[in-house]
Amino acid sequence: MSADLFDPTRPHTCKPGQAARELGLKRGDFDRAVQLGCIRTVPDEGGGGGRRVERAEIERVRAQDGFPDSLLDRVRVVGTAEGAALMEIPAGRFTRLARLGLLVPAAFYLNRYRAVVWLYLAEELRRFATGAENAHLLKGRTPETLRGQLAAGVDLRARNWRGRHLGLLLRRAEDPWARAGAVAAFLTPVDIADIVKDPYERAHLNRFRPTPLGHGVPGPPATHAAEQITTAQDADEIGWLRSELARLVEEARGVAPVPRPAARPVPPLIRTAPRPIPPMARTVTGATEEATRFPKPASPSRGPESSFSESTRRLTEPAARTEEPPARPTRPTARSCEPVVRPIEPMSATRPAVRPTAPTAPRGHGPARSGPQWSPRGLRAWLRRRSPRATGAARA
Repeated sequence: MSADLFDPTRPHTCKPGQAARELGLKRGDFDRAVQLGCIRTVPDEGGGGGRRVERAEIERVRAQDGFPDSLLDRVRVVGTAEGAALMEIPAGRFTRLARLGLLVPAAFYLNRYRAVVWLYLAEELRRFATGAENAHLLKGRTPETLRGQLAAGVDLRARNWRGRHLGLLLRRAEDPWARAGAVAAFLTPVDIADIVKDPYERAHLNRFRPTPLGHGVPGPPATHAAEQITTAQDADEIGWLRSELARLVEEARGVAPVPRPAARPVPPLIRTAPRPIPPMARTVTGATEEATRFPKPASPSRGPESSFSESTRRLTEPAARTEEPPARPTRPTARSCEPVVRPIEPMSATRPAVRPTAPTAPRGHGPARSGPQWSPRGLRAWLRRRSPRATGAARA
């Protein structure tokens, strides 16, 4: 929605589009008239960053003699062929004069073949053709010095356009930072960062940089061609723009310093004293008992086999307890984090590892006594002699 519909505080201004319609101009002709200074504009106070035209300025332009033809003649642009016909010279000579910088282009555009088409002000071409000091350039042989420059490949059309466009931007700038932004529009971001070190100043400067004319042109080749025209290429031109930018930025710092974010107070860092970690309770683990490989008999039998069972139990049990083990200490509830590590017994290459067994001891009290060792074969013979079946068979 237009700002004029809801902002009654600016009834004396209008937008550029509306001003162009009231003056009977196309938008391109209106913009060119603003750049040439034929129509004055004022900054948009609504905060949009654009420009507006006062009603009094529209009435002044309308009151000029010969309006609107006089205004159209001042902003009319022509190409190479039309300009050569206007000056009554061949198109080749017209192009050579433009390359030498004698004819300054006012605008350019890229055609459908991505070729640059230069446009010149018709009023300037008529003034150049009617000047007596330029008669030797329009007819006859071109001077030797100019022919040497053409042979060296001199083409000053893009540089002259940048100079004209910079003058138009500086004429419209009303702020020190706006003048610095107009100069920065023809430098690369690397050159700007090299001159303006402060990131806040660089961001503020970019707000006043005009949008490049090649911005939004479709196709990478067209964009590259537009950047080549709108960016300074010669070393002397780049050096002059850099020095001018440094001077304008230094002037702008003294007039209007760049706003910066307020510094926030940083609270002091409070470090707490380290606390010792309480030791963890360790688990008191008793000695592990070896499980008996052989099952114990349920109960000793009475009769002739009691002595046999007692002897067998003495031979087959791996170890005997001579006394009751002492009572174990009370185990704490917390477990130790340190695992119980048992030493690894070395293994023999030729003989499997055999776990050592305790010497056989009797179940009664007192020290262990060494008894006769019975072999399995003798044990069978003794069992046959003691068996009641074998005795009955022998008696029979």
